Amino acid sequence: MTRHFPPPSLDDAAHRSLLVEAARCWRNARDTGQSVQPCLYKILASHNCEMLAPVFDSLMHLCEDALGRAVATGEDAALSGDEHLLLGLLDGSKPRHACIECAEGAALALDCAICSTRIMMGYTTPYWIGSCWRNTAVE
Repeated sequence: MTRHFPPPSLDDAAHRSLLVEAARCWRNARDTGQSVQPCLYKILASHNCEMLAPVFDSLMHLCEDALGRAVATGEDAALSGDEHLLLGLLDGSKPRHACIECAEGAALALDCAICSTRIMMGYTTPYWIGSCWRNTAVE
């Protein structure tokens, strides 16, 4: 049996902010030679979704692999093109096949990471996917 997990609704500024904050944390840790997952854990724990640390780590690695370059991050309120792309990939508004041209292996890996991220976000953040799928553990 196959379950379909719809893309999360990222209309909520808090969810968009969390994703951007995690992406920037990941980029900063990589650029400064820090261990990425402990840095992500600190950021995500404040939102009660620390188990997303390895999920975001994997997503970001595979995104870079598919892009063939480092993911660029913005500053303050200004989002980079890559941050907009990441948000679009996760909310479904930017299908990977239409946005990133890459080798089949990298494409399949990134597609799986996007799906896994959507699933894990639904498990860790209440009402992440709106009325389609609610986190019953917090109700």
